[in-house]
Amino acid sequence: MKNRIIAGLLAGGAGTTALNAVTYADMALRGRPASEMPEHLVEAITERAGIEPGDEGTTPGRRQGLAGLLGIATGLGVGVAYGLAGGAHTPRRAAAGTIALTVAASLASDAPATVAGLTDPRTWTAGDLLADLVPHLAYGAVTAITYDRLTRRHRRGLR
Repeated sequence: MKNRIIAGLLAGGAGTTALNAVTYADMALRGRPASEMPEHLVEAITERAGIEPGDEGTTPGRRQGLAGLLGIATGLGVGVAYGLAGGAHTPRRAAAGTIALTVAASLASDAPATVAGLTDPRTWTAGDLLADLVPHLAYGAVTAITYDRLTRRHRRGLR
């Protein structure tokens, strides 16, 4: 089980890097700014918890930092959950794993903002949905492939 957790953590890190790369490439290509949604989510969480992350001068920077860390934690956590679930062991299961990871990462990042009332995916345009789906698909594919590669030799030894 320890190996599956470590492999899931490493795969989630690789997937998170892929998600960030695709997101930043989209921002560069389309000239769009970064989403402020993660910062708004951090603000909602800290307000509900009664935590003040800093004074007027430091709060925006701390929110940005916490938002980035929240995204990393989400990607690593989904990767670990995938490893605990056993990951993929065949190309067909790797494809299914890509889909499962894409959905899990999307839900893990979008559901808290939806529950907090910060967004409503039902109102998103096709472009909004695509801009959300493509980076999460990159996360899912890279995480599934990385997990498979990290655990392949170990699985061969078990046969």
